[in-house]
Amino acid sequence: MATEVRRQTSSLKQKEGEAQNGNILFLRKANLKNRHLFVLKKLLQRNQTGFLLKELPHLAQILNICAEKVIDNPEYVPFLCEALRICGFPFLKEKASDELTYTQEATEFLSDMGCLMKVPQAEVRQQIVESVKSFYVGAAPRQLHDGLQPISPGYRLQLLERSDLAHTLLLSMAAVEHQSAIRLQLLQTLQILSSSSDIYCVSILHARGAETICLHMNEPDPSGQLLLSSCEILWNLLKSCNTEEVTAQLSSIECVTSLKEAFLQQNSSQQGDLQLKNDLLMITTLIAENTSSLLIESLFARQLIALATFPELKSNKPLVENLKPTFTREDFRMKKLLLNLLVYMSKDLATLQLYKEENVVLSLLTLMKPPAALSERGAGSHHWSSMQQEELQLQALAILATIAPLMLDDYMSYQGNTCLLILLDWCVRQDSLLGQGLSFQGTESSRKALVQHCIRVMRSVTSSGVNIVNQDLCDQGIINQLLGMLMQMEVSPDKDDVITLEIKSDIQLILSVLCESDMHRKELFGSEGVEMAVHFLGKGSSNFYSGLGHNKLLLSTLDCVRSCIVGCYTTEDYFLAKKGVCLLLDLLSSSPKCLHCTILATLIELYDNPNTQSYVLSWRGDGGETAPGLLLQLWREQEEDLKVSRNQHGGIADPKKPLHSLYQQEDTKYSFPAKMASAAVLEMSENLRSKIYSIFCKLGFQDLPGLSAKHYVTLGIVKKYLDFKVGEVWEEIGKELTLDGVRPVTPDMEVLDAIREITEDKARRVAAEQKNIMEQQEKEEIREEDLLYSEINSRLKQQELAAKSWDNYVSKTSNYEILKEVRAQREKRQESSRSKPKIFVGQVMSIETTDTPGPAGVKVVLARAALSTQPEHLSTRSGNN
Repeated sequence: MATEVRRQTSSLKQKEGEAQNGNILFLRKANLKNRHLFVLKKLLQRNQTGFLLKELPHLAQILNICAEKVIDNPEYVPFLCEALRICGFPFLKEKASDELTYTQEATEFLSDMGCLMKVPQAEVRQQIVESVKSFYVGAAPRQLHDGLQPISPGYRLQLLERSDLAHTLLLSMAAVEHQSAIRLQLLQTLQILSSSSDIYCVSILHARGAETICLHMNEPDPSGQLLLSSCEILWNLLKSCNTEEVTAQLSSIECVTSLKEAFLQQNSSQQGDLQLKNDLLMITTLIAENTSSLLIESLFARQLIALATFPELKSNKPLVENLKPTFTREDFRMKKLLLNLLVYMSKDLATLQLYKEENVVLSLLTLMKPPAALSERGAGSHHWSSMQQEELQLQALAILATIAPLMLDDYMSYQGNTCLLILLDWCVRQDSLLGQGLSFQGTESSRKALVQHCIRVMRSVTSSGVNIVNQDLCDQGIINQLLGMLMQMEVSPDKDDVITLEIKSDIQLILSVLCESDMHRKELFGSEGVEMAVHFLGKGSSNFYSGLGHNKLLLSTLDCVRSCIVGCYTTEDYFLAKKGVCLLLDLLSSSPKCLHCTILATLIELYDNPNTQSYVLSWRGDGGETAPGLLLQLWREQEEDLKVSRNQHGGIADPKKPLHSLYQQEDTKYSFPAKMASAAVLEMSENLRSKIYSIFCKLGFQDLPGLSAKHYVTLGIVKKYLDFKVGEVWEEIGKELTLDGVRPVTPDMEVLDAIREITEDKARRVAAEQKNIMEQQEKEEIREEDLLYSEINSRLKQQELAAKSWDNYVSKTSNYEILKEVRAQREKRQESSRSKPKIFVGQVMSIETTDTPGPAGVKVVLARAALSTQPEHLSTRSGNN
């Protein structure tokens, strides 16, 4: 039975396929129009709920034939539109596998359907756009034939992404230029698709969709929705695609002009229009990030700058003369966007002339002034709220940090330093800095943010290195003010946060720039500045990797020591008296490797002071190590990192390459141009060895405390570092000549050979000295080992004697026979002593009597007398007689 059903089903399908092919052939006959329309009507009635996936290739042929006939026979238009309407329903499948089987056919059908936009009839174009939108967002009819199911929404989007529909619809923008309703529907359809698919956005962008949409956004539109949809599509492209590619398409003079026209046409104060205006401004900001944008050439930049300075500055320009800000939320957003544009446009130096003409610096300085009291504002006057005013104030300071160094003439002419110091004084005049918020209602936190931005502006301005700017700050007492503020923040009971640490490090950097090349300013830095530097050095590097900014603070402290203390004997001596050198050595022994170079450079510069030597030699580390030992240990660690060839004791392993690192050996295979430093010279600036050698030249190489044999082995290399380095450079010269195919003349060749031999001979002598040191060390270790063994043997013998004595004592007390024998021996010795009495001859020194009766009560003290006939010397003896 089942077999018969399958056979009949297969026969019906074959007949349907033959009927479809017959319909196509039938439609191609031009002289049967009425019958064509009848067949089309019948076909459409049968597929009112949607077309099957497997029938799409035949349907595409039918639609193309109808499109050809529409030009001469308008009667086909309703049938073509009806067919396209049904195409707006999801395609139908008979089996779940149909989606996979007919993917290619469905994709090609959608592409062909988009090509029907070339049909000139407006009804057809409108139906195509509606069908595409309905195909993605619409639902299938509820009543379907038995066994048929609509394709899934995800599969529909996948078909749209794979088809060329995006490219086709974009190309049809020009065709519907005079059909406003269709054009709007087309843009709305593209808006829906671009908001739901990144792939579709990429397809639109590759078809230069950003440029096309921007150029058509200002066309007449009674509904007012055309510009809104265009902006939405551009935003979708910016969010989903490569921003640089999108802005590159929008940076042409035509697109920038179109954006300008769209922006200036929005004069309404309604919420929607203001939002649209801000969206256009945001797109313009992204375009301004592209240095090749044509904002200046399109005259859009000047208009944006004029708007950015309003209402702080009054202007007679028509653009802002009658402009009345409403101070709404959207107005505030626009103000922030306009100020933000100033930063991006400043990348083009040609914009600075416009900034000068529009008094941008004056506008920013006006905006950053301390907030006026509410009582100073006119009653009923419109103004920004306190929160908004503070945000604008902080943004103005952030913009000044970028623009002020580029426009120092305007900055000084408008007394920018004075304005900053007034604001800074207003901030620190209150209580100690607390909190992290940004509200004027909680004034402590807002002042901290203002201080942060003020200090950023000062750092940016002083870093430009213009003496007139820095001198103006110093004349107004900035050095003492910053030192006082820094220590005030340091004594605060609150823990350091990111903002506080940034303020501290920036203050130290400003002080470093101001004092680096001026002796008088270093004297102004004085003892108060030294106390500050010593305080921060004493904190050490335990929090270096905390991630809050302690690393920057420590680096800025070291920079402050080099720039503000070193070079002025008054501050140097005070720094030494405060154990500053000891703190630097403590930091050298405990800090990460990235700080070693800076610390050593500071120590080298401090060695110009003759008092430094005693402090360095007196330093002791936590483990009792000395400064020379620490420096030699750093040398060994540096050579391990460089993979220098050394033997097991750290001595020279290859006399031909006493200093060569692994990286230098790789570089010597190539020839470098004359203007480029060679590997041997470049190596001196990239590691610590040259700096350690410089310090030892100050310390000396004799009578150094706390050095072991290994230290002396390393010290031998350090002592000859300069000789080895000179030989290394000459060796590089010879190799580069060989690589370049140049042979020196014979005398020069002999000189090069002699230099090489001398360097190798010095290396061999150092290696021999190192070997001798290690042999002496080995002998000393053997001697100490023998002494140790002798001491151990002596202790063991003493332990054996003690044990034997104890055994004897125990045996006497535990064995009666042994006890009797011992007693007998004792009595025998006593009798023997009595039988031979000794005669003492001497002089009576004293006689004492006691309470004991008889002879026992007399105590006689005799002195020894030397008798020539007596073979033995009599000892002084005291006893009872």
